[in-house]
Amino acid sequence: MDGQAPITPNAFEGSDVARINQAIAIGARSGRRVIIPRCNVTHYGDRDIWLLDSAILLHSNTLLELENCHIKLADRCRDNIMRSANCGMGIETIEAMHNVHIYGTGSVLLEGADRPRATGDGRKVLGERTFGTDAGVEHESQTGDWRNIGILMAFVEDFSISNISMKDSHAWAISLERCAHGVLRDLDFASSGRKMIDGEERVLLNQDGIDLRLGCHDIAIENITGYSGDDLIALTAICNPDSAAGKLHSTMVSGSRDRGDHQDDIRHVTIRNVRGYCRGGHHIVRLLNSSGAQMYDITLDGLIDTSPGDMRCRAAVKIGDHNYGSGVAPVGDTRRIIINNVISRSEHTIMLGGSLCDSIISNVIRHDIAGDPVTYVAGEEYVRDVIFSNLQVASECSG
Repeated sequence: MDGQAPITPNAFEGSDVARINQAIAIGARSGRRVIIPRCNVTHYGDRDIWLLDSAILLHSNTLLELENCHIKLADRCRDNIMRSANCGMGIETIEAMHNVHIYGTGSVLLEGADRPRATGDGRKVLGERTFGTDAGVEHESQTGDWRNIGILMAFVEDFSISNISMKDSHAWAISLERCAHGVLRDLDFASSGRKMIDGEERVLLNQDGIDLRLGCHDIAIENITGYSGDDLIALTAICNPDSAAGKLHSTMVSGSRDRGDHQDDIRHVTIRNVRGYCRGGHHIVRLLNSSGAQMYDITLDGLIDTSPGDMRCRAAVKIGDHNYGSGVAPVGDTRRIIINNVISRSEHTIMLGGSLCDSIISNVIRHDIAGDPVTYVAGEEYVRDVIFSNLQVASECSG
């Protein structure tokens, strides 16, 4: 293998994930591309699937190509599908990483386990609200946590994830914490909040598609399709002084303590061309900040609600909420938001659940349901200097 040839895990010995991680570590050190191919060559014969016992670990300078492959969590795995190697259990100080690029060629599927050990976020109890075979198992955490996330990255700059399908995630499919200067593009999701397990339909909560968490900035999200069990795209900035990095019982591996000086604000994010819905009946796009974290300079341009006739999403776009953190964010904390080109049949089209100022909402069509295009939940007193234009309720005859 010459110095420029790509590296494949088929060149190594060990379990599927051990071979993948060996290839990625060498590729990151040498600057070579790593390819996970469709065919998994093992001593027991060739397979068209890669089964993970633990997370694929991403390092700085990783260029990872997924070539027509199917990667799936094993039933014994309670971990991410992929995670930036700088974070994890017991890592209290997370060092910054850079230059991480993951892209699919052909048809690529990342899939949750057939019988997940745990699902849901850090507030969900296994066996009571959400499924998990670890329910009631001694010495195992009885709530969801950040290990249920499909692709998890923290403190990563200069990154991209593209051309991947994700199915039956154990919680959020993709979550970024304090990441910057990146692109999420051409991603498709297929999670419904429920799954047939051992012949019985089970509940799997918190199956968001994409989540940007505290401190994310300068990120583009483009060409998102499919359906999710919870919000399809969510930007959430909620601080908690009691949440530290590297601990369980949280859905943020880097913790949610406010670093101060507005470092944990979510800002400079562009979302384009979203065609999907929330099968669980929640929101398609959600913007939420509270407890001192601010959100500003966010653009959403192009959202088509593709929900089928047998269900509706709660809202196509929801901004703010009074049920999280310290409640409704002060006027000014959520600002300079542009929402443009939205077509929706959701119960609410644009739901203002909190405060909003210095923003524009335009070119919105509500159809297949009566009601106004904009719903004020927290009250109009929390909305200041917002321009509304071209808001349309389609007539019944338009179909």
